[in-house]
Amino acid sequence: MRVVVLGATGSVGRQVCAAYAAQGWDVHGVARRPAPHLNGCGFTALDLAAAEPGRIAAVLGDPPADVVVNAAGGWGDTEEEMTYSHLRLVRRLVEALALLPHRPRLVHLGSVHEYGPVPAGTLLREDLAPDPVTPYARVKLETSSAVLAAARTGVLDAVVLRAANMSGPHPPQESFLAALMARVSTALAHGGRLELSVADARRDFVDVRDVAQAVMRAGQAPAVGGLVVNIGRGDAVPIGDLVGWLLEAAAFPEDRVDRRAAPVRSKGGDWTRLDIGRARRLLPWAPRIGLRDSVHSMWRTAYGSPG
Repeated sequence: MRVVVLGATGSVGRQVCAAYAAQGWDVHGVARRPAPHLNGCGFTALDLAAAEPGRIAAVLGDPPADVVVNAAGGWGDTEEEMTYSHLRLVRRLVEALALLPHRPRLVHLGSVHEYGPVPAGTLLREDLAPDPVTPYARVKLETSSAVLAAARTGVLDAVVLRAANMSGPHPPQESFLAALMARVSTALAHGGRLELSVADARRDFVDVRDVAQAVMRAGQAPAVGGLVVNIGRGDAVPIGDLVGWLLEAAAFPEDRVDRRAAPVRSKGGDWTRLDIGRARRLLPWAPRIGLRDSVHSMWRTAYGSPG
């Protein structure tokens, strides 16, 4: 069995590659530049948003892929940049898949932010009408919608995984948790105080390695073509808890921490909690890694054990 992972050097892509390799699959990564963790896998250096569909089809079809995973596309600084790296990429990918004589399963990574802000207490189900308000969330929804439209008209076989916020090893540099880790590390190195602005928000977080397992299940599940499937833990966790677990992992002295409340700055809102019943039934999949362990693993991977 062959899998082609688009965005193989990113936070999710690298875990997807590792999960498939551990199961003995022929793994082929695609990204603009190679990375050391892909040693032992096939690799093509390609800017997917710039490449012609025929070039992408050649990577996917020679030899034929059984599963294609789209974990590509960065966060970007502008709506134009995100439209290029997400929507243009997906449109070219759909064209490429339509050129193939066979039909691999496409697993597309969407985002919980596609739903948009909702009142606290809302359980986000797949049948909820999305209403995103930020440029990132709107572009992510457009990409997921393009994939679903092609699947529902029979152009391709695809499923969209709408994933919660992620924790765990190798977070994206632009993420809240990666930025917080860097600040904690700097404060530790210089022996100073750490000033933290902690939002009064609760969000669904899931370990990136659990997401990779969901991707694998979705690649072969028989009854998910054309569907959205939520991937999360099904819990709305206080942001302050994640901050506390990270400080614990770093063994940062509590008496050197100054906390204050702050307004929510997010791509989705101050509350997210996913209904993951469909993932349990159809993939079948459920998260296995606890968030405290996930945050500790994130710190150890980046900085090692304290002391």
